[in-house]
Amino acid sequence: MISETKKRNKAQLTPEIADQIALVLQGIRFGSVEIIIHEGKVVQIERNEKLRFDAK
Repeated sequence: MISETKKRNKAQLTPEIADQIALVLQGIRFGSVEIIIHEGKVVQIERNEKLRFDAK
């Protein structure tokens, strides 16, 4: 049996949010993706992308 605490701490991940995360990850080469969760719900996805150039 799952305790009540574990049930409350589980973040909600809907298919729509999962698709958005996958889309963000597909389009990034260098950088980071941050997923903001508030009260167990994804409320924001941030993408920080780096552009790198060869120094020749």
